[in-house]
Amino acid sequence: MSWKCDFCPQHIFTTKTSYTNHIKQCLKSVDSSEELSLEVMMIDSLESENLLNNENNFESIHENSNEDEGEGENEDEDNDSYNAEVEEESLTSNISHSSVSFFENMELSNSEPENYSFNNYASDYNNICEEAEPIEFPNNAYTDLMALVTNYNLSNEATNAVIRFFNEHSNLPLSPLPKNAKKERELTEKMKIPTLTSKKHKILTHNNIDYYLFYHPVLNCIKNILSISNISQNFTLRFENFKYKGEQAYSEQYTGNWWKNTEASLLHGSNLLSIILYSDATTTDTLGKSSLHPIYISIGNISTKRRNKSDAKQSLGYLPILKAKDKSEKKSKDFKKLVRLTFHNSMKFLLDPLFAEKGIDLEVDNKTFWFFPRISPIICDWPEAATFSLVYKSTNSNFPCHFCLISKTLLVDTDLSDVTFRNNENMQEYFYNNAGQDVSLENIPNYFWSLPSINVYSATVPDRMHHLALGLFHYQIEFTQVLLQKQDSSLVNKIDNRLSKIPRFQKFQMFTNGLQSISRMTVKEYRILMKIMVFVVDNLYKENENNVENFIENKKLSEVYAKWNKIYMMSRSEIFTESDLKNFRKDTFEWAKLFVEIFKPYSRSKLKFPKFHLWIYHIFESIRQFGIINGYTTETYESLHKDFVKIPYRISNKKNVEDQIMKTVS
Repeated sequence: MSWKCDFCPQHIFTTKTSYTNHIKQCLKSVDSSEELSLEVMMIDSLESENLLNNENNFESIHENSNEDEGEGENEDEDNDSYNAEVEEESLTSNISHSSVSFFENMELSNSEPENYSFNNYASDYNNICEEAEPIEFPNNAYTDLMALVTNYNLSNEATNAVIRFFNEHSNLPLSPLPKNAKKERELTEKMKIPTLTSKKHKILTHNNIDYYLFYHPVLNCIKNILSISNISQNFTLRFENFKYKGEQAYSEQYTGNWWKNTEASLLHGSNLLSIILYSDATTTDTLGKSSLHPIYISIGNISTKRRNKSDAKQSLGYLPILKAKDKSEKKSKDFKKLVRLTFHNSMKFLLDPLFAEKGIDLEVDNKTFWFFPRISPIICDWPEAATFSLVYKSTNSNFPCHFCLISKTLLVDTDLSDVTFRNNENMQEYFYNNAGQDVSLENIPNYFWSLPSINVYSATVPDRMHHLALGLFHYQIEFTQVLLQKQDSSLVNKIDNRLSKIPRFQKFQMFTNGLQSISRMTVKEYRILMKIMVFVVDNLYKENENNVENFIENKKLSEVYAKWNKIYMMSRSEIFTESDLKNFRKDTFEWAKLFVEIFKPYSRSKLKFPKFHLWIYHIFESIRQFGIINGYTTETYESLHKDFVKIPYRISNKKNVEDQIMKTVS
């Protein structure tokens, strides 16, 4: 192999060392106006000889990493009946309701409650999308190295080993890679990729600590999603009046009533851009001592199957998590109020740029369209829904449902005939009349009241993973254990024995410890239990030989599991006609009545679970409004916590974590 100098082609060298020494001297004689760096010149020369091409480029690595969607992770689930935090119904306030304004230009610069109000962030956003000129990776090899580091979470030591291996065996005169991992990270931090550049904004100062919102500008997140090469093939601009077997039917979000009504409210010639939000705090370490509060964004115009892939979602940012100075402050009403207000202040800052008076122009498949973005479903678990809707976050409050004004005493009732639904108008009336506490409403103005085409109380849709797998099915298993213990203590061991004897099967979880580890089960394990529990409890015991009070026949216990499986499978349907919804409701109430009959005596709260009420009374209207349940389930978002929180946290130095994570994610 030989090397030729670009400046004096007559010089040809047979060794890499002599060539490198010549280049250093040759560059000194080059006129300053034409001077190039050694690295750039060498890279251009090497690329021209096709020595730096790499089959495994960044795009192919990235594509392969997103082929499969991971199972949702198990997380800290609120125990509706046993671990509920009791909050008082009367919540004192120093806010003067007559002077509350959503858009007052007042900074949250201290923690005095009387100074709480929404900030006006219009001026802050004037320069949000002004980006610096992008710095690119110097060459393809450098890009491929970064792809390896990012996709396989390589440590500095592993990165250095890769660099040494490449340099030793590449037989190139000058390495196209950085000298070490430190240099690589320095370049990464300097890079200003226009649509991925992260920012931070100070939300408030509390206890002499500044709290920041770390974020990507929301319009840039949307552009990132729309720039995916095959998104346009799965993208819809208009409402579809969907019919199936001659009936009105609901499938994709654009077949739902919310889309129909919202589209009709827009200016002629414009298009609806459906914005889906997902938010949930999650732990960053196995001990649960540290946590982050990420928020993600996706687009409802994209078909459900495509949208449920991880690359069709974007990390919008990390919300500040306030820390109390002591336990007394943590339990105080003022601190809880500040936490909720900070959340809505952050929402306002993040989302306000979406609501330009004349809409926004966005490019889809190289064509520009006129859009009006609107918030559609907000995907979250029950405690997070209470934060969005600012309903008391306690199962012991008088009206714990964020959909309707149902008394806590009626949560278990399966024969309700008249329910008053919450909406922006009636909740504002309670709030401004200083009567929010009468309907378990926090004494804080809700940012979402000011947004068009959203009823925040029905937009926070019931989620199948938290309401069913981690919620109601968890309780069903738990109460089954209590029931069997009461009737015959040996029956619990009998169930565990049956579970342990199930033969090993591919992709099947073995329950060698029976149900003893139920509190630590994942969603995947609960789903496996659903498949087998009806057989495990079948013919488990016979008549009431011990004259046990509240004895439950074995047939009924088997039946409640069979009915559960039926409604769970129906919840995964890709199409719901009006007849399907009628049958779904009928089957759900049949299960609910049997569930109450069997397990109510064994529940300390007498089954007064908000999740029970939310599912059996409100999921059907959610389908009519926003389409199939598969389109707004948290399980496809929970898997993002791994890539956007847990892994970036592990490779950080645990200081200024949000800042490091945002750079890693970018």
